[in-house]
Amino acid sequence: MHHVILGAGPAGVIAAETIRKHQPQDTITLIGDEKEPPYSRMAIPYLLIGKINESGTWLRKGLGHFEGLRIKVVQGRAARVDTSARMVALEDGQLLRFDKLLIATGSTPMRPPIPGIDLPGVHPCWTLDDARKIMGLAVKGARVLQMGAGFIGCIIMEALAARGVKLTVVEMGDRMVPRMMGPTAGGMIKDWCIGKGVEVFTGTRVEAIEAAAPLAVRLSNGKVVAADLIISATGVRPTVGFLENSGIKCLGGVLTDEHMQTNVPGIYAAGDCAEAFDKITGRTMISAIQPNASDQARVAALNMAGQKAVLPGVTQINVLDTLGMVSTSFGDWQGVPGGEQVELTDHAAGRHLSLQFKDDVMVGCNSIGWTQHVGVLRGLVEGQVKLGPWKDYLKQDPTRLMEAYLASAQARSGWQGAGDDRRR
Repeated sequence: MHHVILGAGPAGVIAAETIRKHQPQDTITLIGDEKEPPYSRMAIPYLLIGKINESGTWLRKGLGHFEGLRIKVVQGRAARVDTSARMVALEDGQLLRFDKLLIATGSTPMRPPIPGIDLPGVHPCWTLDDARKIMGLAVKGARVLQMGAGFIGCIIMEALAARGVKLTVVEMGDRMVPRMMGPTAGGMIKDWCIGKGVEVFTGTRVEAIEAAAPLAVRLSNGKVVAADLIISATGVRPTVGFLENSGIKCLGGVLTDEHMQTNVPGIYAAGDCAEAFDKITGRTMISAIQPNASDQARVAALNMAGQKAVLPGVTQINVLDTLGMVSTSFGDWQGVPGGEQVELTDHAAGRHLSLQFKDDVMVGCNSIGWTQHVGVLRGLVEGQVKLGPWKDYLKQDPTRLMEAYLASAQARSGWQGAGDDRRR
């Protein structure tokens, strides 16, 4: 049997290794569209900082790792999939027939329609080649303008600050990390970055980039900012365009069932390009984080190898360190219709909690500065823990998270104590 895997990122590599473990005689072809060995994009900021070299980004460090597992690695980019003929066509003309197919093509940076976006000195930060170009320009004292202050943008910003550049960040949303944080939390992150010497404009668009030495960036607030380097971090979209007219159903990403199988038998998807069921919101979603990609890849690979496996679900899980300010966002952090919420903010201490409830379950949360409770927050949301009377206790004092978690998790053992004054 021939297993073809489109995408050589973490999902593709884990899937290939999992199939090999359970099907030692099958043929496995792993297709990546970059010339470098399979690597992790999440390691690129560490490369920019100088903590690792390029080989440090590689997913598997041992020379001959894939050859030793008899996994054939091919450089190429998928152009189309013929589900009837069970064939993948690559852009270079290669045709690969398959018995089982995994689509793990990840995401592609969005290129905003801005005049001058293709000028020299304007780069995304997505590939190792992008990183090389950025390192050549982001020298100490260089003027760098970054478009976008989302999750990826904040990670890149951390690396740029460590390189000693003079940094300006422009975000269209009314706050930083608008798809992860509410207004209070996003505003606190902005204030923190400004305090660290970063110039931040929110609710602002880049209207044009003009060629000059340096580049001149015209903003919607009327300002013109000079830059030696511009980084576009305005978001990504699933890489699924090659599936047009294939019969494989896509919404935002490739739609999958609990086995990570698409609507076409024998064809699976995993990672940033896959749309899977979110057990917290009850909707399908794309969860572009590596832990979910890894889980999805293992489930898909086990099913491809003939082992029955089910993905319990995906959850929005984000933990972000922005210049030393740690924030989290789990589950349905914006709340749900008819739900309840509680917020606690201490600007002076740099702390914020926002808890969202549906009935007696905490369905989502935002936090800043509560690093000791990250695991508890995730456990309450992801585990859909029934809080019972502890929901009201948390609404009165949301800092009692650990007590609520322990009491609720051990409720079946008969442990009580919500109202035990000795524990307060």
